[in-house]
Amino acid sequence: MHSPPRRVVIVGGGTAGWMAAAALSKAFGAGLSIQLIESDEIGTVGVGEATIPTIRNLHLLLELGEADFMRAVNATFKLGIEFENWGALGERYFHPFGGHGVDRWAAQFHHYWLRARQQGETPPIDAFSYEAVLARAGRFGQVGEPKANYAYHFDAALYAALLRRHSQQRGVVRIEGKVVDVRLDGESGFIHAVQLESGQRIEGDLYIDCSGFRGLLIEQALQTGWEDWGQWLRSDSAVAVQTESVGAPLPYTRSTARSCGWQWKIPLQHRVGNGLVYSSHYMSDEAARKSLLDNLDGRPLTDPRVIKFRTGRRLQQWNKNCVALGLASGFLEPLESTSIHLIHNSIIRLIKLFPSGNSYQAEINQFNREVKMEIEHIRDFIILHYHATCRADTPYWDACRTMAIPETLRHKIDLFSTGGKIFRDDNELFSEPSWVAVLIGQGIIPKQYHPFTETLSAKELDELLKGIKNRIATRVASQPSHREYVSGYCAALPVGV
Repeated sequence: MHSPPRRVVIVGGGTAGWMAAAALSKAFGAGLSIQLIESDEIGTVGVGEATIPTIRNLHLLLELGEADFMRAVNATFKLGIEFENWGALGERYFHPFGGHGVDRWAAQFHHYWLRARQQGETPPIDAFSYEAVLARAGRFGQVGEPKANYAYHFDAALYAALLRRHSQQRGVVRIEGKVVDVRLDGESGFIHAVQLESGQRIEGDLYIDCSGFRGLLIEQALQTGWEDWGQWLRSDSAVAVQTESVGAPLPYTRSTARSCGWQWKIPLQHRVGNGLVYSSHYMSDEAARKSLLDNLDGRPLTDPRVIKFRTGRRLQQWNKNCVALGLASGFLEPLESTSIHLIHNSIIRLIKLFPSGNSYQAEINQFNREVKMEIEHIRDFIILHYHATCRADTPYWDACRTMAIPETLRHKIDLFSTGGKIFRDDNELFSEPSWVAVLIGQGIIPKQYHPFTETLSAKELDELLKGIKNRIATRVASQPSHREYVSGYCAALPVGV
C-alpha cells in the first residue's frame, strides 16, 4: 500500500493558517510533520472578529477551554445580529442564533405567528426568540433551561496568536520567510517544493494555501480558476477602524445598511471593531472613509484601512496536492460572519477525507463537491439580504432589489412567499429559523399559513403566544447583564500583563 502524506506545508499564517495547524496537529499528533511558513512583513486582513455558533465545535476538538480562550482574545458573547435599514429605512429586525417560539411536528412556529398576525395585532416575530430578547436586554447568562445558543466576538490577531501557541506546543514548526517560487512536478503537476526569499527550499506531500486573496499556490502556481459572484454581491471594498468602547458591550453584532453597502459594529471587551462594506462603483474610498468616521460612537484608535476583495470561489478548493483555505479559497463578504466557519469546516472535512495513500482523486472530488454546495447555500442566504428589500432610495439598492438572482434562491423565496414553507437543503449551514428571520424581517410575509395551525382555536392560539412571551420574559429577567457575566467569567487581562 502506498503511504499517505506525512509532510504538510502550510503557506501563510493568520487565522486560516494557524487554525489548520492547530487542528491537524491535534488530530494526527506526531504522525504528521507540519511546517507553517509566514512572514512578519506580510500583514493579514484580520477583521473577521464575529463568529457563528459552529466555532464552539472546533474548540471542543482543540480542547480550548472557553473561559481561557475568551480571556486570551478579549472576547464577548454573540447571540445574533441586529439588522437596521435593510428591508426599509428605519426598520430593524434580529437574526438570532436560536429559533422562534415552539415548533410543532407539521408546522413551524412562524405559521402560528402568521395566523395570529392575520387575526389582528401581534408583536414582531423576533419578540418570540429568547436569544433576540436576551440580546436586546443587554443580558447573557446560563441560568435555567434551555440555554441560549451563542457565538463570540473576538480580536482576530489575538486569536491567531493563541492558535499559534497552541500549535507550536504540539510540534508545529513555524518558518519565517516569503515564498518566492513554487516548483511543480513535471509529470503530475503536483507541487514539489516551495522556495523562500532566503533560498531555503521546503518540500512537502500536501500543501495548504492560506496566502489570502493572492492564492499563491492554488491560483498563481496551479491556475485553478475562479467563479465570480459580483453580479449578485456587488460590494468589492471595505474600510475598517477600531474605536474606544463608550458603553457596556452588547451581546450581538450590529449591521446597519448605508447608501451603498452596510456598516458593522462588533463589541469586544477592550474596544469596538467597525467597518463599512461598499461598492467602489457607487462610492469612492474617500467617501467610504468619511461615511464610516461620521457614524462611529467612540474615538478611533486606528487609522481607517481600506480592503479590496472579489466575491466568488475557486473552481476547486482542493487541486492536486494543494488545499486552499480562507481567502485563498474564495470570499463571501462578512455579512453573516461565515468566514471563520468556512475555514474550520474545510479543515474538519480535510481531516475526515485525509488521504490514506498517495492516490486520492476520489477524496479530492468529494471535498470539492461538499465545499461547492456549502458555499453556494451561504451565497444564496447573503444575496437574500440584498435582494429582499423595498429600498429604491439609491441606485445601489435599486439595482440590488431588481437584479436577477440564482434559481436556487428564487425557489426558496417563492416557496416561502406563497405558503410559508421553508426547508433546509443538503445539510446547509443556515437553519429554517435563520431563513425565516431574514425573509420576514425584510418584508417577505407569506400570503397563507399552514392549515395545521387550525387545530388550535383562536383563544388557544392567543394563549400559546402569550405563554411563550411570558416564559421568555421570565428567563431573560433571571440572567445577569452581559458585562457582569463577562467580568465574572472571562475578563481579559489588562494590556501588557
